[in-house]
Amino acid sequence: MRRVAFSVPLRVAVMGVTERHGWLVEGPAGWGEVSPLPGWNHAERRAADRSGAEAAAQPFPHMGAECAINAMVPRLAPDEAAALALDSGCGTVKVKVGDARGTDRVAAVRAAVGPRVRIRVDANGAWSVEQAVTEIERLRRYGIELVEDPVATLAGLALVRRRCGVPVAAERAISSVADAGELRRLDAADAVVLKPQRLGGLAATLAAAEAAGVPAIASSALETSVGLAAVLAAAAALPPTPFAHGVGTALLLGEDVTTQPLSPVDGVLRVRRVVPDRVL
Repeated sequence: MRRVAFSVPLRVAVMGVTERHGWLVEGPAGWGEVSPLPGWNHAERRAADRSGAEAAAQPFPHMGAECAINAMVPRLAPDEAAALALDSGCGTVKVKVGDARGTDRVAAVRAAVGPRVRIRVDANGAWSVEQAVTEIERLRRYGIELVEDPVATLAGLALVRRRCGVPVAAERAISSVADAGELRRLDAADAVVLKPQRLGGLAATLAAAEAAGVPAIASSALETSVGLAAVLAAAAALPPTPFAHGVGTALLLGEDVTTQPLSPVDGVLRVRRVVPDRVL
């Protein structure tokens, strides 16, 4: 398979990440992407290799299908967060919290987008169980749809879920099908957020969703539009869910590898292949 290196900046830092780099892989079906995030371990990096190879070698199912997409708002100042959420045009916005300005950020986003837009929050495992219960109660006034990773572990998530009245989702603790099965055993979450590149591709993502036994949301790892195409294909192949999928992160790229990026229009994306015409 042909491999092409890439490096693109982000418009704003996301959990300390300011640049995305990796490899684009060309195969008989098209292009895939290998771009593990800096904190991923060896197994997750090998899974990223498998994911990129699978996307390049295997046809995408459900070509042309439409999926509802959420925008993602990093840990920005509240006014910047509100502007980004409003400009996205998405019907669901995921707001990063877990820092000192989290509540103010969510409040600003809600004021900007109005009552009809769904807001979910993602604490990236920053809280203890007690902190999570307190913070979720504080955030409930803003009409929160879902709280992703209020704590870092599945055991902790199970405790939070039993004590709060807002649905919770697991992402950080799910890097394999076995992890998804453990989520089900512990009855730890109302939804599971799956990063196809971290899991090893589309087939592994579908297997993890089945093992988890709860609604599954496909989510990007801040890929370029080439990698996002594979995440979107996974979203379309997953069982129907009431939740929008996390494939709107092309909005956070300062540059992309294509002149036809996968940027959501009115909160929707259509499954298609992407050609990296800016790096060839």
